[in-house]
Amino acid sequence: VQLQASGGGLVQPGGSLRLSCTASGDVFGIKFMGWYRQAPGKQYELVAAVTSDGSTNYIDSVKGRFTISRDLAKNTVYLQMNSLKVEDTAVYSCKQSLIGDRGLRDYWGQGTLVTVSS
Repeated sequence: VQLQASGGGLVQPGGSLRLSCTASGDVFGIKFMGWYRQAPGKQYELVAAVTSDGSTNYIDSVKGRFTISRDLAKNTVYLQMNSLKVEDTAVYSCKQSLIGDRGLRDYWGQGTLVTVSS
């Protein structure tokens, strides 16, 4: 199983971006999908997550601006980011806890850089 993330880039404050993260290979079930980020000089943090029952969680700083969603048929999780702020600048990484050919494991996608700047 491999995860492929995409969608980062440079955007002006107030703009939008959508990140996606797709698992390829033998996937038999997904328990958890999440987006993390690490800004320069800051700790790694879980930005948004969706669990197997569809429940979502967000850190306070992105509530009302970011939306996490999933397409289980495509083994894909999305992060729609609206009203982006300079402080959202970070490397964003996705994680999926899924059942593959090696059982239940965590898989990480490569980081994708989001830069919010005028």
